[in-house]
Amino acid sequence: MSLVTEYGADLAYVHDAGFSEYALGAAPGLLRLLRQSGVRSGLVTDLGCGSGRWARELNLAGYEVFGVDRSAAFIRMARRIAPGARFVVGSLASVELPALDGHFDRGVCQLLLRSDAARRSLQACVRGFASGRRLRLRRGGAGAHPGGGRAAVVLGQDWAILVETEGDIARATLTRRILCFRQVGRLYRRSEEVHRLRLFEPTEVLSLLSHAGFEARPVAGYGRFRLPRGIAGFVAVKR
Repeated sequence: MSLVTEYGADLAYVHDAGFSEYALGAAPGLLRLLRQSGVRSGLVTDLGCGSGRWARELNLAGYEVFGVDRSAAFIRMARRIAPGARFVVGSLASVELPALDGHFDRGVCQLLLRSDAARRSLQACVRGFASGRRLRLRRGGAGAHPGGGRAAVVLGQDWAILVETEGDIARATLTRRILCFRQVGRLYRRSEEVHRLRLFEPTEVLSLLSHAGFEARPVAGYGRFRLPRGIAGFVAVKR
């Protein structure tokens, strides 16, 4: 059995079945944020779109959506869940962004784009995130914080996952080893993935955004939706 480093078919299914409430819970507050910022229609660019739950909410609210994710399994799901959106498999740092003004969603980092110059600045900012700089962000949830290790088991109706998480303070990374069991007929299929994440300090993220030409502020959530402990959120507008 080979290991993969992104969401394969079974883990993508588990993520959508068991954890899509994150995107759905944040959606009302994010839609309100778009409208308050004067973005009431047009194209929304969703980087790291996952299974397309947020894209579907955007379509239902009258927005067009361009979604990107490295996982081909996620993109296949997204095309079924949000058939009105356009999706591509690609890297956040190198994908060609649409020419229209829109909205950028990079995990919990929300950026409102206003021009082609903003798009170019954003692309440089994303490359900065991927450049290997030593940045840290302590994270909560089923994972562990840098310098320690934890394990968690999560059970669903037709799936189960075991997540072992370990952080490396010196390298500012978080490694998740995920053992996934998904029911197929009467049996369970096993798959295993290793996800290595680079961690960021919120102050460093704000600095990167500022250097890329954005006015940014941290937020604790979107509307009534509160971000989990250890997760930092931002709203940024092109200057």
